[in-house]
Amino acid sequence: MEKIRTFVSIDLPENIKKEIKKIQDSLPSFEGKKTESENLHLTLKFFGEIDKEKVWEVKEKLRGVKFKEFETKIDYIGFFDNKKYGVVWIHLPNCGKIQKEVDEKLSGLFEKERRFMSHLTIARVKRIQDKNYFLGELKKIKIKPIKFRIDRFALKKSVLMQKGPVYETLEEYGLP
Repeated sequence: MEKIRTFVSIDLPENIKKEIKKIQDSLPSFEGKKTESENLHLTLKFFGEIDKEKVWEVKEKLRGVKFKEFETKIDYIGFFDNKKYGVVWIHLPNCGKIQKEVDEKLSGLFEKERRFMSHLTIARVKRIQDKNYFLGELKKIKIKPIKFRIDRFALKKSVLMQKGPVYETLEEYGLP
């Protein structure tokens, strides 16, 4: 049975991607990788590798998500740290409701998220020379809180390649 690496996400408008590129360009130096503009998105739910048949069930359930268009903004920058690597991210407020709705619709197929944190990964950090300096410099980055509307979300396929992941939209869902 063929498996497909999938997730549900919100894509970003071009003007927001351009602003995030400016933020990425102002990051202190690190060993790692900045997220490519075409891969910037907010993950609402990550499934990992699932059977092709289950993808059809997911599509069917996601078509039932009822949600009104809403507004969010690029808000503030943060850093997750784990043993292997770190993640530089930007917070997007007001996305919790749509995530809960997606979780509800898929509750028969997948476990609900225990702790959803609305964040946009802008860089993956493998190594930093001086962590305290790095975190201090991150705090100095000024983010223009640019607002934008969300009126759709998508089911995406992720193919891991040598140069990084390649995402493909399997189905898009407009918000009524």
